[in-house]
Amino acid sequence: MLSKCPHRAHREVSGCVLVLFLFINFTDGSSGKTSQSQDEMHAIHSNQLDLRELVFIIQSQSNSFHVRQAERRRAHLLQQAQSLTKKPPVVLLLHSLSDNDGDWSILPLLPEFSRSFVKNSSWLVFLEEETNIKMPAFVKVLSKFDKTKEWFVGKPLFDKESTIIHHYAFAENPSIFKYPDFAAAWALSMPLVVRLANKVRDEPLKSDFTIDLKHEIALYIWDSGKGPHLTAAPELCTEPEDSLNAQHCATTLSKGPTQCGEPVQKEDIFVAVKTCRKFHNERVPVIKRTWEKDAVLLEYYSDHADPSIPTINLGVPNTERGHCGKTFAILQRFLSSHVPNTKWLLVVDDDTLISLPRLQALLSCYDPSEPVSLGERYGYGLSQGGYSYITGGGGTHFMCCKGSNTKKISLRSASFSDLTFLRKRLAPALSMVFSREAVVRLLDSGCKCYSNDAPDDMVLGMCFNALGLPVTHSPLFHQARPEDYPTDLLAHQVPISFHKHWNINPVAVFNKWLRDNATEKSSHELDRTTKTEL
Repeated sequence: MLSKCPHRAHREVSGCVLVLFLFINFTDGSSGKTSQSQDEMHAIHSNQLDLRELVFIIQSQSNSFHVRQAERRRAHLLQQAQSLTKKPPVVLLLHSLSDNDGDWSILPLLPEFSRSFVKNSSWLVFLEEETNIKMPAFVKVLSKFDKTKEWFVGKPLFDKESTIIHHYAFAENPSIFKYPDFAAAWALSMPLVVRLANKVRDEPLKSDFTIDLKHEIALYIWDSGKGPHLTAAPELCTEPEDSLNAQHCATTLSKGPTQCGEPVQKEDIFVAVKTCRKFHNERVPVIKRTWEKDAVLLEYYSDHADPSIPTINLGVPNTERGHCGKTFAILQRFLSSHVPNTKWLLVVDDDTLISLPRLQALLSCYDPSEPVSLGERYGYGLSQGGYSYITGGGGTHFMCCKGSNTKKISLRSASFSDLTFLRKRLAPALSMVFSREAVVRLLDSGCKCYSNDAPDDMVLGMCFNALGLPVTHSPLFHQARPEDYPTDLLAHQVPISFHKHWNINPVAVFNKWLRDNATEKSSHELDRTTKTEL
């Protein structure tokens, strides 16, 4: 599976090994002072690391923009290593390790990682495309830990309140469980990798939903108390790389917002809003008060034609579960002569809060001639040959035109009746972006709904998987409310969307998190100001 990656340099044994003597003070400043105790210095001296003991795995994606980003990150890592040693570490791109698209979930790859690197490596280090690593300082951090023991190291996040996104884990006190912020990098010691690999081989992963990978990996490692908790490393940071606060950091984030050129034109995005008669007076007015003005081409689709909005009835009745029939009707209309020929299609539900200017900036990074399916990626049965899909929501979506009764269910232990309940009461709150080419290929393939009330997000995922077309993840799309996410996570993001009007003032949420004064702020100023306000 990992045969595509060069390991020879990693496995060669050299008679003369250049070691990084990590007791050198790599901290910022010219005072020559060190804040480490004698015990820490002894631990570092005892756990000196050769760079060849580290395996860096960039959590890359197969979309051309993300491949370029990941390759630049790999080149930067190797350039740093070259200045320190003649024997570089292994740097892998996650998306290229196998033909199985679901391996972005990492756990299925652990047995292969164990086989490939157990003899000569001490740590697996995972990082995102935007994660900057200061190599000497980072190796110094890992040298504080005994590499012969099990360690799970990262920057901890925690939930303030229990959430269905995390299966209501630790409902009595959700803040006690910590999980890593992937943007800060995270690391597994090889003894832990070996044990986890054996567990994956001996106890096949359950065929269920992958919703928030960072939380689910932490749960899998913790193993109901039989495995280690996440150990915090304060030097693993998500500060901008040019920030004064980043001086002590071993990891930082690339500066600036995600933008690759001039934002795409408003006229290049067609916006499709899914609604239903019950919410014409409740949810649609929120859209009109917040983000509708930023759209040039927008249509509302409902089960009832209301000229005052106006809404369009596509002839698909509202359903009690998924909205597959309605979504596919929207895709067909997008390619028809009824709407202008545009490069991008945005499909949202009527309880979506979104910044269209930020979406325009993000889309400047993507090629509309490619089959792009963009949003927040989930997975179903990834370890069992399942598929990825752009989620219809983070698990907290009320079915359109139904009541708001809720029931706490763990997806990992849900019965068939429980899952049916979820699909009835917790239907998708969509925010999906498609290039025109993606829609063309999808409809040309003949892929279609098996019923009008099938879950549209999952059916689309199955269709793209059958066509061999990957879906592309962006952490800037959020399928729940701001309060459903850790403050530290949102602090280093400039979010594009949130969902749900439940127990919030949606207009106030939009104004706080998503409203921009585009006439007065450049995109870089917007990025910096938003992070400061958080």
